[in-house]
Order: sequence, then structure tokens, then C-alpha cells
Amino acid sequence: MEKPVTEARKEFADLVNRVAYTGERVALTRRGKIMAALVSAEDLELLESLRAGRLDLSQAGPVAQPADRSQPGPLRIAAEYRPGGPPRPPGFGR
Repeated sequence: MEKPVTEARKEFADLVNRVAYTGERVALTRRGKIMAALVSAEDLELLESLRAGRLDLSQAGPVAQPADRSQPGPLRIAAEYRPGGPPRPPGFGR
């Protein structure tokens, strides 16, 4: 996905969530030219390994085809509801 920097500034939190939870990359543009990108932590780690020379792509096996992310799937659940114990009298908070 490409997004002009001016629009990305307004939607920054949503874009960060989208990248973090779906792995989608966002290219930030200015006047149609890509200036920077938002990538997942996993992609960043891979890029840093490549730059540091710790990863040799010539030894890598076949590349798996990425999943079709045109239709974003469900987001991971960050918390779940756990009912409490018996009801407590008023004034006795949890």
C-alpha cells in the first residue's frame, strides 16, 4: 500500500496497527516518490540481519508464496473476557 506522508500523519496509529497485526507494508510517499516505509518488526529484523551479513540468501531454499492479504483476516485477540468470582457487596472494588 502507498500512502502520501500528509495522509499517513493523520492516520498514523491506524497504519501502525495495520502493519503490526496484518504484516502489510506501507510505503510513505511525497510527490509520488517513495520516501520511507512502515514494516512489521519481523520484516525489520530480517532487513537488519541482511545488512549485518548474518543472513546469506544464496543458501536459502525456495521462497514460499505470501498469503493473499487483499482481504485482511481477523485480528489476533489481545485479551479475553474472564468472568470474575461471586458478586461482591457495593464498595468493595476488584
